[in-house]
Amino acid sequence: MVGNKNNNDHSELDEETLFIVSQTFKALADPTRIRILYLLFEGEYAVNDIAEQLKLRQSNVSHQLRFLKNLRLVKYRRDGKTIYYSHDDVHVINILEQSINHALH
Repeated sequence: MVGNKNNNDHSELDEETLFIVSQTFKALADPTRIRILYLLFEGEYAVNDIAEQLKLRQSNVSHQLRFLKNLRLVKYRRDGKTIYYSHDDVHVINILEQSINHALH
């Protein structure tokens, strides 16, 4: 079973896996974080660009990106003084896409 550290016990997930899964769903439960991840489907953006595109305050975007980065849902690269963010987990992007498609149908 996926996420099971002990292959002899298939009845429960280990604590680390439970925590990561719950935090991932917590990340996807926030409309602002969903909007940011959805924008990052397209490619990489700087914080200012994300804020401008989504009509959000830069401080709010930075806060949400920090949360997503800690969960390894976004990654970043530095180019001079500018930091560009992009999505970092195709599994979570697939979950988000499927959820959006579900909502649209």
